[in-house]
Amino acid sequence: MPVTTQQLIQWKQQKRSIVALTAWDYAIAQILDAAGVDLILVGDSMAVVLGYETTLPITLSEMIYHAKAVRRGIKRGFMVVDLPFLTYQESIQQAMHSAGRVLKETGAQAVKLEGGYPAMIETIARLVQAGIPVMGHIGLTPQSVHQLGLRQQGKTQEDSERILSEAIALEQAGVFAIVLEHITADLAMQITQKLSIPTIGIGAGVHCDGQVLVTSDILGLSEKQPPFAKVYTNLRETINKAVQEYAVEVREKKFPQ
Repeated sequence: MPVTTQQLIQWKQQKRSIVALTAWDYAIAQILDAAGVDLILVGDSMAVVLGYETTLPITLSEMIYHAKAVRRGIKRGFMVVDLPFLTYQESIQQAMHSAGRVLKETGAQAVKLEGGYPAMIETIARLVQAGIPVMGHIGLTPQSVHQLGLRQQGKTQEDSERILSEAIALEQAGVFAIVLEHITADLAMQITQKLSIPTIGIGAGVHCDGQVLVTSDILGLSEKQPPFAKVYTNLRETINKAVQEYAVEVREKKFPQ
């Protein structure tokens, strides 16, 4: 049976860890889904997979194009799509239009928005009231890279209290889960214990209700990984070796036989 928001919340209550990864095309989505990944995120981190330096340049149309391919590869997993930079921050109406397009055109079950400041809380509350499931994202928010950099968040008491307040406000606004990115493990544990909805950590320690990583990072496809990522295999090396062997066989007339 397909995973639902209610099931994700139930898994938190049962202390069953949620497994999440990113996908950007049909093949990767199909592999992740068959492997039993619970939540598949079409993240704006895809911008880096597509060769951009940051997540900022990717457009809503690009996200929708790739999300449609990902959707075709999923039978069980819960699919979430990031709203990219400046497709939801201008106004509630803009956010409603962008989120509506994603759900209508891709078949995704939810959208993810970054930030927990008051205007974003109001936007998210309106989306939820309109029947659009929303996942929150606080801590290090990559769309604010030029403001925050890539440093760990929540290290000072003031910063920690702000992030905790944002998490509580997001739950009250109606999000079904929150991504906690690159915050201290103690703060992540505090937030996880405080909320009744799941927390999905990325560089936030072991005490979150689930974990997410960028799939190209764990497969060794990325040119560089963040400090909190773990490389489980080196596909860049594997692919390079296979291509070199193919090239040699073609040049030496050994393929085809």
